[in-house]
Amino acid sequence: MRGTMDKPTLWELRRIRGVANYQFGGQTGRVLFPKGVKVTRSQRTGRVRLIIYRGKVLATLRSSDGLLSLTIDGAKRLVDRMGSETPLTVKVKEGFEEFIKEGRSLFAKHVLEADPAIRPRSEVLIVDRYGRLLAVGKAVLSGVEMTSFRLGLAVKVRKGVCEMGRSSSQP
Repeated sequence: MRGTMDKPTLWELRRIRGVANYQFGGQTGRVLFPKGVKVTRSQRTGRVRLIIYRGKVLATLRSSDGLLSLTIDGAKRLVDRMGSETPLTVKVKEGFEEFIKEGRSLFAKHVLEADPAIRPRSEVLIVDRYGRLLAVGKAVLSGVEMTSFRLGLAVKVRKGVCEMGRSSSQP
């Protein structure tokens, strides 16, 4: 991690919570980023880059579009606190969970359910039929398309729960 961890200013905290509310809906910002979060800032621009809580990185604030990329820890926080109400989730059919946990992409034919609010390029949480987190990624199809298509890539998985602890340089 570059930079130092600091307490965010009130404006920064409101901004990252507002981005979460916009991106995931409702009051997810308060759920995802409670009091006590820390941030690291870009050394070049001074803008917030990482949001950290109790030593775990919850999300990255992307400079390219100003939206959040959730880590597995951030996604777990949402799923644990929101349960079946977690927004932007995709449920996987039984038998394919292990592939997704390992970080493999999710295809439309393996989707059991998908939040209809999902749009292409949305940040999504992939869960099993019991609501347990499997992975985080970026939607390729809309939620409606994921459940109606039988062919094609539905979600490009960024990180599976089995990949936790592995460095990005490993295969």
